[in-house]
Amino acid sequence: MITDLLFYLFAVPAVLIFGVAKGGFGNAMGVVSVPLMAMVVSPIQAAGILLPILCVMDVFAVRKFWGKWDSNNLKIMLPAALVGVLLGSLTFSYLTESHVRLIIGVLAVAFAINFWFKSQWSVKQQPNTIKGAFWSTIAGFTSFGIHSGGPPVNFYLIPQKLSPTVFMGTCTIFFGITNLVKLVPYFLLGQLDSENLLTSLVLLPLAPIGVSIGYYLHKRTSPNSFYQIFNFFLFITGCKLIFDAMAAF
Repeated sequence: MITDLLFYLFAVPAVLIFGVAKGGFGNAMGVVSVPLMAMVVSPIQAAGILLPILCVMDVFAVRKFWGKWDSNNLKIMLPAALVGVLLGSLTFSYLTESHVRLIIGVLAVAFAINFWFKSQWSVKQQPNTIKGAFWSTIAGFTSFGIHSGGPPVNFYLIPQKLSPTVFMGTCTIFFGITNLVKLVPYFLLGQLDSENLLTSLVLLPLAPIGVSIGYYLHKRTSPNSFYQIFNFFLFITGCKLIFDAMAAF
């Protein structure tokens, strides 16, 4: 177990932010958690510590959004996400976290800017097998590396203008299943060792607190405000990912 006080000064807010994201503001907001923890430990260890906590958060989030998902989208998205997780596990030794951060960061910033200009979303889009499979595969891949699958999922779902609750319900089921699947390769790759698991256990009580805060705020936010706040965090986290990636090169 990590006993360094400095680690917990970064890890506690990182876990709470991810919990708030899962409870009501989409996983894109949680993209900051691994980079935040990576200021004091390696990104790989940060991801290993977070995964068991995320799985517990998913349980609380699924209970709050049970039955409020879009089944048509999930039928398209989940099989593709599993392919992405498989690709992530197979390329784990070759692709650095910096490469993943840069790709997702650029896409996140571009997406947020495009949303604010609303250049292509005047008409509500429908579920699309090709688009859904493409973005969900990327989401599974990036989620495997640094738990950053939120932005690719948003690229696909937000143009459909789902209600905030259905949007969150769909994301909750999607990432709940994806994170459970990730436990297997994480274990095989040694990221769930005793030190990481004990550290996860210490941080675990923060999981329901973060989710509850996020859900409370979610129920008191209008749809328009929800998407404006959501894209603000998407833009900020995208900039953060780009900065971290460029600093590492």
